[in-house]
Amino acid sequence: MAARPTAPVLAAHALAWALTAWALGATLRHGLAEPRTAAAFGALIAVGELARWGARDGERDPAPLASAGALAYALLGQVAGHAGRHGVLQVIAVVVAAMLLGSVPHVAVGRGPSADEMARRVLTVAFAAVCFQPLYHAGLLDDWFGHGPSFAFVLLLLLVLTALCDAVVAALLLYARTRYPFGPLLRDELRGLLGIGSAVCATGTVIALAVAVAGLWALPVFCVPLLLTQLAFRRYAAVRTTYRQTITSLARATEIAGYTKPGHARRVAELSRAVGRELGLCESELTVLEYAALMHDIGQLSLLDPVPAGATAALPVTEQRRIALLGGAVVRQTGVPADVALIVERQADPYWEQPLAARIIRAVNAYDDLAEGADGPGSSLNALEQLRLGTGRDYHPRVVESLARVLARGCLTRVPPG
Repeated sequence: MAARPTAPVLAAHALAWALTAWALGATLRHGLAEPRTAAAFGALIAVGELARWGARDGERDPAPLASAGALAYALLGQVAGHAGRHGVLQVIAVVVAAMLLGSVPHVAVGRGPSADEMARRVLTVAFAAVCFQPLYHAGLLDDWFGHGPSFAFVLLLLLVLTALCDAVVAALLLYARTRYPFGPLLRDELRGLLGIGSAVCATGTVIALAVAVAGLWALPVFCVPLLLTQLAFRRYAAVRTTYRQTITSLARATEIAGYTKPGHARRVAELSRAVGRELGLCESELTVLEYAALMHDIGQLSLLDPVPAGATAALPVTEQRRIALLGGAVVRQTGVPADVALIVERQADPYWEQPLAARIIRAVNAYDDLAEGADGPGSSLNALEQLRLGTGRDYHPRVVESLARVLARGCLTRVPPG
């Protein structure tokens, strides 16, 4: 179920759309200053939007070429040695128009940017333009820093501040929608800056400096490195998607063989990931948790007779540990990270000896078994109550309460198979 927009989300959207309307209205009324420059940067941003890919969790910028072009235009002071005449409002208008134009094919197939992403991009570009354009046109940057290496350092510093602003806005929007802890969300966004974010900042700086000296011919030349980086990221994303699909297919072996109910592994993985976010795990830890949750029942393939409904919690502790150890041994043969196998092996240990990921899978797995094994609208509540009764011996209290908060945000509905 999609989360309803909250007051901070609506405020961010309203500010972004107000800036957009003001900028487009002012630009239409007064006309474009330096139309060739605006058209060149608009074309670059539109091409970058056309080359975007669908981002999953952990992929912070699916259109890095467009982002670099937008930031470069916001921090552009000169073109081939001549002072530029565009201001903050024209920067916003050109960037928004190019983004919309480049997004049309993606919107047509249902893969366009979300409202949050559009608002975030508008606010980020506006921040960069407001920090640079008024100071530059007032001559203050020339007086303070001149045109030497110190000016390049100022541009880079402004881009870093803009990237930090973007990370904060992204984390706030996600926090307002999900109510996951803000600190880990911001930490993930800042970590994302070390990847494609650093390439976007560096390319934006280089483009702004190169166009100031060499003119618009520098645009295609200095965009090539980022374009190659984007292609490499797309290939990496494709490999990672294939890798995850392979793990998901392997996890379904227990369902196909009749050891677990259909969709059980996917439900446990999705709900475990949500609980992990609630507990503040970072993106890499969430990925390991998800893989372990998908494969947590694979040790059941060693059983001669399936456990009723796949609920191993009813088995003796020694049998549970044997199944867990066999599952870990199988996982180690698949080539996934060793951390995944360790979590699968430890899921039957006493919870006070388990790593956090194993505690999460243990509680979520039990919840799904109990909720799916009961009938009626109160099955989710009854399952959660049984987990709470078992916090003294079987389940970690903090994990159970985090699970309760995640379920409460979904009105205690079951996680779908997906």
